[in-house]
Amino acid sequence: MTAAATTTRPPARAAARADVERVPTRRRRFDAGRWMLSALALIIALAWAFPVYWMINSSMLSTATLESFTPTFFPVGGSLANFAAVLTPSFFSALAVSVGVTLLSVAVCLTFAFLASIAISRFRFRGRVSFIVTILLIQMLPAEGLFIAQYKMMSAFGLLSNVLGLSILYVAAVVPFTIWMLRGFVAGVPVELEEAAMIDGLSRTQAFVRITLPLLAPGLVASGVFAFLQCWNEFTVALVIMENNRTLPLWLRGFVQQSATQAIDWGQVMAASTIVAIPVIIFFVIVQGRMTSGLVSGAVKG
Repeated sequence: MTAAATTTRPPARAAARADVERVPTRRRRFDAGRWMLSALALIIALAWAFPVYWMINSSMLSTATLESFTPTFFPVGGSLANFAAVLTPSFFSALAVSVGVTLLSVAVCLTFAFLASIAISRFRFRGRVSFIVTILLIQMLPAEGLFIAQYKMMSAFGLLSNVLGLSILYVAAVVPFTIWMLRGFVAGVPVELEEAAMIDGLSRTQAFVRITLPLLAPGLVASGVFAFLQCWNEFTVALVIMENNRTLPLWLRGFVQQSATQAIDWGQVMAASTIVAIPVIIFFVIVQGRMTSGLVSGAVKG
């Protein structure tokens, strides 16, 4: 038995030594691949962020510098004069309209979409499938084909150039896709969690608020981001409905048209575009923390 053991040990030791020698090679290959993927991701991120940087950089330069054939990649000698020139009373008026329309539309849209997604995910009722198919069909309608009907409807109700009228149209346009998006989040939360909480003594409402609602926080935030972007950046419906009051996209368009009578001041145009984008950036900074906390706030203790 001893002789057999001594004859089998050297091959085992040789195999172990070979495995140890192969580990650094695999690790080097893995590190090289990881570095290549990281470099590729960095290049893609820089290519994506460059237009934003170019807009901010151009907003600090004069028109003469921007129209020169030599590109200026850094705002050396730049100033904030373009920002001061575009911060007029018309801007603050358009900002108030955009903020009012966006907040009202997002709040109403999330409320309706949240209730509808719970209904089609948790309950079985007649016409449920038809309702889901209708949501999908509404998304296929071209927005341009509804402009005349929307204008006549808002005119009949006296809601032209009105924040409430524009908010109604935004809710009607955004809520179908928001329902479809939230439906996936609601369907992903097991109903057994609520049933277990009800067995422990909670009512159905308490079980939903304490267990299900925190788990749906990431879905609500993601849907809110979608609704916010759609309402904040929308241009065509606001162009048809808002005759007197202007949202920020309309203000930006009017700013360019006003400058078109003479040479366009691209520095001021870029400054105005940067100012319009600042609320979106602030919103994303706030939402990022909310989304991260929402992912872990629904943890269930065993």
